[in-house]
Amino acid sequence: MTHFLRRSASVAAAIGLALVLAACGINNIPSYEQNAKAKWAEVQSQYKRRADLVPNLVETVKGFAEQERQVLIQVTEARAKATQVQVPADILTNPEAMKRFQDAQNTLGGALRQLLAVVERYPDIKSGQNFLALQSQLEGTENRIGIARRDYIEAARVYNTELVTLPGRLWKSVLYPSSEPIATFTATPEEQQTPKVDFNRPKT
Repeated sequence: MTHFLRRSASVAAAIGLALVLAACGINNIPSYEQNAKAKWAEVQSQYKRRADLVPNLVETVKGFAEQERQVLIQVTEARAKATQVQVPADILTNPEAMKRFQDAQNTLGGALRQLLAVVERYPDIKSGQNFLALQSQLEGTENRIGIARRDYIEAARVYNTELVTLPGRLWKSVLYPSSEPIATFTATPEEQQTPKVDFNRPKT
């Protein structure tokens, strides 16, 4: 009976200690880090989705006048650069690599906006069903990119804050000394809100 009571007391003490540690945020750093990595994976997924749409979009607008074909070249080159940017395994803790990735994606986004602006001069192209379908997909993807970026920025902020504030700073020094702040995007004011992209697609 005494042995049983001692064992029960030990189990209760272990459970109590686990609860106390959990309440003190001992698991916050790895939990926040995994959440940020998941949000980053979604950012990459949405950028890839956009890149995959570009070849078909370019194909549908080849009716441009000769003097405006440079826009198609710019989009194609921007896509190539965006998809060829090296994404190192340590990109989340490598601000320079993150900036290169962001700059390449921003360049592609700008080229696409210019392309869609030029399309406005070609009613036959912008009213075509293939173009309208691709434009709709691109609008949706741009919105998802904005949401994914916003969510990653917030997850990175929570994780980085945990590393430098109490009690997270103590847990980092004792249990997670290798944990480093993760890089983030430069958020625009629009990305602080739920984004809405509209390329003035004709209503059908």
